[in-house]
Amino acid sequence: MNQGYEAPVLQVIAKIHNDFPEKFGIPHQSNWLKEQKARIIFEPEFRVAEAFRGIEEYDYIWLIWQFSEAVGKKWSPTVRPPRLGGNIRKGVFATRSPFRPNSLGLSSVRLERVEFHPESGPILHVSGADLMDGTPIFDIKPYLPYVDGHPQASGGFTDRIEDRRLKVEIPEEYLKEIPEKKRKALIEVLENDPRPGYQEDPERIYGLAYGRQNIKFSVKDRVLTVCGVSDYKRAGSKSGPVEEI
Repeated sequence: MNQGYEAPVLQVIAKIHNDFPEKFGIPHQSNWLKEQKARIIFEPEFRVAEAFRGIEEYDYIWLIWQFSEAVGKKWSPTVRPPRLGGNIRKGVFATRSPFRPNSLGLSSVRLERVEFHPESGPILHVSGADLMDGTPIFDIKPYLPYVDGHPQASGGFTDRIEDRRLKVEIPEEYLKEIPEKKRKALIEVLENDPRPGYQEDPERIYGLAYGRQNIKFSVKDRVLTVCGVSDYKRAGSKSGPVEEI
C-alpha cells in the first residue's frame, strides 16, 4: 500500500425496504423472482431531486450494497455454494458469497417507477431485488444493455444448476390468512425453494418470515405444503417493524 494512502470510507446513501425481514428465503440472485417489490429510501443528505434527473429513462439499475449480516465476520478464500449442495468448495471470488473481504454485493433490479415524496424525497420503486429489508446501499448506477448485457457469456457452475421449482400447495384455511396482494409474490418465493440446497428432510418444518407473517411449510416429493401462518414479530431489529410494501 502506498504511504499516505487512506482506505476509503463508504457512505450509506439509502436503504431498501421489502418483505424479507430475515435472510432465509431471499432469492439467490436478483431478478430471479419478478414479483418481489421493494422501495429504496434515501438518507436525508441524498434526498435531492436533481440527483435523480433522467433516471426514469432506464428500465434497470445497478445497486452496490452491503451484506450487512456478514459484516465483521472473517472472510474465507473458499466457500461452499448452497446451490451445489453445500459440499463443493469454490473460490470466494468465483462466487457471490457474502463472506468476502468487504462484504459488498452487486445487483441489477428493475426500476418500476420514481416517486417524489414530500417528506422522504425521491423513492425508487424496484422489483427483483435479492436484498434483505433494511440493507444499506452505497451507490446506484444505470444498467446499460449495450455494455452490461452478455447473453452468450459462460455462467460457470451456475450453468449446470437446474431450475427445479417446487409445486406449492396452500390449504384454504391458510390461504385466507395471507393478504390477497401478497399471495402471488409469496407463492413465487416458495416455488423457488427457500430451503438450503443440502436439506431434503420431508418431515422437517421450516419457517419463512415474509412481510408481517411467518409461513410454516414442509417439502416432500418436490411439493411444498404450507402448514401454518402466524403474525411475525421481528426480534432485536435495528430497522424497526416490517413496513407494508
